[in-house]
Amino acid sequence: MTIPMPSFRPIVVIPARMAASRLPGKPLADIGGRPMIVHVLRRAEAAAIGPVLVACADAEIKTAVERAGGQAVLTRPDHASGSDRIFEAVARVDAERRHDVVVNLQGDWPLVDPAIIRAALAPLADPAVDIATLACPIRDAAERDNPNMVKAAAGFAAGQRIARALYFSRLPVPFGPGEHYHHIGIYAYRRAALERFVALPAAVLEKRESLEQLRALQAGMRIEVALVDTFPFGVDTPADLARARELLAPGVPPGAS
Repeated sequence: MTIPMPSFRPIVVIPARMAASRLPGKPLADIGGRPMIVHVLRRAEAAAIGPVLVACADAEIKTAVERAGGQAVLTRPDHASGSDRIFEAVARVDAERRHDVVVNLQGDWPLVDPAIIRAALAPLADPAVDIATLACPIRDAAERDNPNMVKAAAGFAAGQRIARALYFSRLPVPFGPGEHYHHIGIYAYRRAALERFVALPAAVLEKRESLEQLRALQAGMRIEVALVDTFPFGVDTPADLARARELLAPGVPPGAS
């Protein structure tokens, strides 16, 4: 994966909260002697694109991050989305606006490849792009048809690694034979784009699909997608947590699955 990196002053923000319907308290779930949120923090630091901040809904997450030497800020607990949480955190920590790009990284990807985090910046090389995100090819028909696997509709030409997002759906779009792409929920926002996005009301299609990125598209914001090879392993269930513990156990080679 070779995507040229533009020059920005990014900050990576990881929203985290203890409440989760399928795995409550997962940011602090122990994996190999570290809380999961610390594993994600270390991956974000390894991406080496800028400082890393954890935006916490709960004081115990902040304590765990700071014990590990990371930076964390306690936000309002009642935010509707991670985007709202990172906006509050960045506004408080960087009131001087030193950082012109905000990367929103999910806190339940303890094995995320740092190269994928870096790749999220690539579409912002075009000054017309408001928001950058990622996708990877879907190899399994069952994943293509699974409504929990969000699809990105983007017209990648042969050999093209960046394309404009036309739609996101829980259905396999576009219709017909050909490649389908699994959306990867890492976002790189221009600072002004994040400010505009969180001020927008929820959109009709956003409510229908339960996908907040459709709010940006419906408002005319430009989202571009960088194509990478694989989807990060995420922890949503107790079974996922057990698997993450296996994959991060001492002696397991990086990239094992």
